[in-house]
Amino acid sequence: MAFNILVTGGAGYLGSTLVPQLLAAGHRVTVLDSFMFKQTSLNHVCYHPNFQVVKGDIRVESTMAPLLKSADIVIPLAALVGAPMCSADPVGAKTVNHDAIEMMLTMMSADQRVLMPTTNSAYGTGDEHNFCTEESPLRPISIYAREKVVVEEQLMQRGNAISFRLATVFGMSPRMRVDLLVNDFTYRAVHDRFVVLFEGNFKRNYIHVRDVARVFMHGIENFEKMRGQIYNVGLSEANVSKRELCEHIQRQVPDFVFLEAPVGKDPDQRNYIVSNAKLEKTGFNPEVTLSDGIGELIKGFAMIKNSVHGNV
Repeated sequence: MAFNILVTGGAGYLGSTLVPQLLAAGHRVTVLDSFMFKQTSLNHVCYHPNFQVVKGDIRVESTMAPLLKSADIVIPLAALVGAPMCSADPVGAKTVNHDAIEMMLTMMSADQRVLMPTTNSAYGTGDEHNFCTEESPLRPISIYAREKVVVEEQLMQRGNAISFRLATVFGMSPRMRVDLLVNDFTYRAVHDRFVVLFEGNFKRNYIHVRDVARVFMHGIENFEKMRGQIYNVGLSEANVSKRELCEHIQRQVPDFVFLEAPVGKDPDQRNYIVSNAKLEKTGFNPEVTLSDGIGELIKGFAMIKNSVHGNV
């Protein structure tokens, strides 16, 4: 069945991978994006008759109202993502990550569906065994994680919604992000050949960006049995420490060197093993392994170098 789908932030890291898949599945897709990064990540779908794009701000009611009116499904990806970005702009983080979503939910009818990405960084360090399921207590530390927790609570109250608590995402995307951990470490391995680790024993879970797109497709296709629920989304075999991640990268970049020093602190204090069993029981399993994703990034970073402030 084809739906009218509104994707806010659809030109971003996740959206620019997801939108082409939605169109290929026969859905009619409208993207609302501020294009704050001047990205051209949706150029390749502009030919599609079922694709529409609006440049605008999700915080503006007069912009959102007509778009919501015609949507069967909303996938709100627009956000200031990550603890550093939110700490740098706490007012923007609140108005975009919380206030705009709250406004959107109040404007939607009960029969409209929402599939929303949240974050497993809200687990903090997990329980005494650092193990987390969807039932584990939430201990959000950063502004980003705290706002996501509040929004998820509001989302679950409406019933006609799914929350996907995403692991740390990695992989190549038309709107690339180099700051995500796997992407960052692989970039450093390719261009610098070394990285200095802090809290190298801290574990977290990972998921490829294409598998994130696939989980939204899975949620649309299986909405009736998944509605009103929260699901962790990650690679079950990729609950690895930063040190172990570097070892994975070193297998493909043999001259990559990593050293450990007490030079920093994770703003979310993420140190946990995450269970993805609940999602897997719905029939979803990720397709891209951590090693395959690293291999793809190595090829991608042969084409990408952040040399804005350099001479080489």
